[in-house]
Amino acid sequence: MKQIEQERLCMINGGAAKLGIGLAIVAGVVFLIGVVDGFFRPLKCN
Repeated sequence: MKQIEQERLCMINGGAAKLGIGLAIVAGVVFLIGVVDGFFRPLKCN
């Protein structure tokens, strides 16, 4: 197995953590908008 130098190790980007965190924040904002909308403009179920 080939050993990777320290400089190349620092250049490796990994995982989708940034994407997951971003999606979680967006989902939270959308949820809060729905709660506020439902509180101020309640609609009856048909």
